[in-house]
Amino acid sequence: MENKLDLIELLEFIDPAALDYQEWVNVGMALKHEGYTANDWEEWSQKDSSRYHDGECEEKWNSFQGTGSPVTGATITQLAKENGWRSQWEDADDSFLDWNDSFIATDVNKGYKLINTDWVMGQDIHEPKFWNPSQQIIDYLEAVFNPGDIIGYVNDGYLHTNGEVEKWIPKSTGVYTKTAGDIIQGLRNTNGDIGAVMGDPNINTGAWIRFNPLDGEGVKNTNVTEFKYALVESDNMSIEQQNEIIRELELPVVALTYSGSKSLHAIVKVDAVNYPQYQERVDYLYKIVEKNGLKVDKQNKNPSRLSRLPGFMRGDKKQFLIDTNIGKSSWEEWEEYIEDMNDNLPDPENLSDLFDKPIELAPELIKGMLRQGHKMLIAGPSKAGKSFSLIQLAIAIAEGRKWFGFDCVKGKVLYVNLELDANSAKMRFAEIYNKLGQGHANVHNIDVWNLRGKTSPMDKLAPKLIRRSQKEGYIAVIIDPIYKVLTGDENSAHEMANFTNQFDKIATELNCSVIYCHH
Repeated sequence: MENKLDLIELLEFIDPAALDYQEWVNVGMALKHEGYTANDWEEWSQKDSSRYHDGECEEKWNSFQGTGSPVTGATITQLAKENGWRSQWEDADDSFLDWNDSFIATDVNKGYKLINTDWVMGQDIHEPKFWNPSQQIIDYLEAVFNPGDIIGYVNDGYLHTNGEVEKWIPKSTGVYTKTAGDIIQGLRNTNGDIGAVMGDPNINTGAWIRFNPLDGEGVKNTNVTEFKYALVESDNMSIEQQNEIIRELELPVVALTYSGSKSLHAIVKVDAVNYPQYQERVDYLYKIVEKNGLKVDKQNKNPSRLSRLPGFMRGDKKQFLIDTNIGKSSWEEWEEYIEDMNDNLPDPENLSDLFDKPIELAPELIKGMLRQGHKMLIAGPSKAGKSFSLIQLAIAIAEGRKWFGFDCVKGKVLYVNLELDANSAKMRFAEIYNKLGQGHANVHNIDVWNLRGKTSPMDKLAPKLIRRSQKEGYIAVIIDPIYKVLTGDENSAHEMANFTNQFDKIATELNCSVIYCHH
């Protein structure tokens, strides 16, 4: 059996207890359609002990006969995406960005490595001297939630066996209808009787909590009411080293908890306004921590994911609160700090040797008009012949000829065609070559990138263009026309500055001239 994706791996991102009955059945139908076995479905379904019944999966499996509109693996892929999975191919170089994609253009050539992990010795954590479980819970809830926030927690589990590996996992979706204030007040009113307020815990499993507020209707991502926090969890190094890196990175952590096993759980402030922004910020967060030594569990991207709740025993270990409100005070402050540390800006240059040696300017691309690495704008009314003149310029550079009487340096040129279909663009080049009547010996120096119908805003197109062109040796990139990729209000100086900065990025990263036209 050959599959583009391993659906069993994707199932690790999907909690069967978080699905309704039909969604659970759809997973089984999708697995069968894609050639998997009933055992694959059953092993995954066992994670939901409240729903799972021995023999039910096989019985249902045998009833799946297929229909004219089969349930395919795309159903599992979508559920996994909703719970934090992301394909490794989404950012592949040879795929086009669409309007919903996000790309941080400033990431070009940034290292984002602030910590030399070879010198991370570790910072100790300390168990509470006086173990007060209910106070641990109260302190955590007060740090993370508002009193009126509805929270979700699970304090029971079952022993799941995968080969020779045994692991206690949540038994059900747990409780998701109580507010943080209800639990805090209940613990205080009962003198810390956790069982009376939250249900008797299973000391083998510890307890879990969903770190974002819910709507009281369920525990899916769609039930999250505020995308306030993300979870950073890693177990690829010692607890002490994790502690040091989290603090050295100045992560805006609202609560840092010892899980009772091999990892710390850092609840990090992201304060996203919606789910797309949450995804973008979590991707950025995980990139930074991984660059600095923490290999993050990618399943934790899910905003309704469970984290460890302090105040509970996990076997013979305590889950306890290490610290609250450490690092930077907000996501914005932390992101600014990270970017400042990695701004890639040059140091100020002293002019004491200004007259000691000749100043070398960039070589001219168009003699007397444009230097390599600089930008040029051609503007004019509609139908004034701007595209024809730009194609003539591309030919002049490719062949090393004159353009409107100005000598051009010979070299490779990329013509980004945003308006014509591919064959019409070829025909226009051929007609202009023929009209000029000087031959086409170096037409191989011209590459045309046909993007009609596939364009993205310039801030998304520029990084893709840079990555595709870095090894091509272009001395000029011609973009025709820019209104197709225009972003922002043309009457706003600030927004137009952001737009034209993309051309600076292309010129700087490719060390080429950028020529574009507008009307």
